[in-house]
Amino acid sequence: MTITSNQHTICSPEADSETAYWVAISRVPYIGPARIERLLQTFGSLSGAWSAPPEELRVALEPRSLSELLAARTRTDPAGELERLTRSGIHAVHPGHPAYPRLLSEISGRPSVLYVRGELVPTDDRSVAIVGTRRATPYGRQAAERIAAELAQAGVTVVSGLARGVDGAAHRAALEAGGRTIAVLGSGPDVIYPAEHRRLAEQITESGAILSELPPGSKPDAQNFPARNRIVSGMTLGTLIIEAPSRSGALITATFAADQGREVFVIPGSIFAQTAEGTNALLRDGARLVRDSADILEDLGLSGGSVSILTQSQLSLDENERRVLAALGKEARHIDELAEEADLPTGAVSALMLTMELKGLVRNHGAQYYVLR
Repeated sequence: MTITSNQHTICSPEADSETAYWVAISRVPYIGPARIERLLQTFGSLSGAWSAPPEELRVALEPRSLSELLAARTRTDPAGELERLTRSGIHAVHPGHPAYPRLLSEISGRPSVLYVRGELVPTDDRSVAIVGTRRATPYGRQAAERIAAELAQAGVTVVSGLARGVDGAAHRAALEAGGRTIAVLGSGPDVIYPAEHRRLAEQITESGAILSELPPGSKPDAQNFPARNRIVSGMTLGTLIIEAPSRSGALITATFAADQGREVFVIPGSIFAQTAEGTNALLRDGARLVRDSADILEDLGLSGGSVSILTQSQLSLDENERRVLAALGKEARHIDELAEEADLPTGAVSALMLTMELKGLVRNHGAQYYVLR
């Protein structure tokens, strides 16, 4: 049983109990996503697999993985492990868990468990990854900041890897714009790398989430980062590459995105710049050229490219106009619904709608139904 709130999904004790077994089994050596799928097919749940007799487990596991699981059962208390996670401010989600990212659940090789600080919410399905070189030029930083801010203001979650350069610029800009951002780590969720991003990481947990498939305490070893990149691309609708040399982790992310059937967007760069060698090669191979966030929103069908007009006009809105605007969306809503949600008289909302229509913020669908432009 689950209870859904406006912010996130709250799990029942039964769901938490099953999560404990996902955490316990995912940490057993030689048992990865493929073997976990076999256990689910055989026993219907990981709690059932955990308590199954050895002779039944042999149907799903080879001798080495079976031996490791039996050894883990003698030394591990799944409920206690989950309780320790919770006490440290970390929660775990798994495929089938209501908070597990929907887009990520669709990819091949999806993580069996994600360790999360902060909150994952349903609107994170509207997300775009922004990645690039750690040695960003002023041009690259400016592009990352502008597009991340515009996407955040359009209600799109910005996902990146918390690295220096483009990643950090994208996270900061999304936060400063009042939006959501998610950082995917190549270390445990409690091990922030680089260390100078610790304050940024704390800000992200307050307005988004930090997540990792690696358990707490895991170090940021080099081999972790390519695998991390498949999560960045897999949980988003598209990936924007901003400045990437010919040998760059951002290009690995682009490859994952293409393999996962996600869009790959690229900011063009100078033919003389080393930081543009990889991005310009992606453009030559068919990636989508991006000039601003409107190009991304239009290609993904998220907002029709109207974000620039919207953010400029919002600067002059008063408090009541902002309340009404927050109640609007892509689907037409009747003025009575808007008045109720904004807690304003219908007559006042009617006058506000006329003003905002003149500003180009809303469109009248007739019969007192309105929608965001």
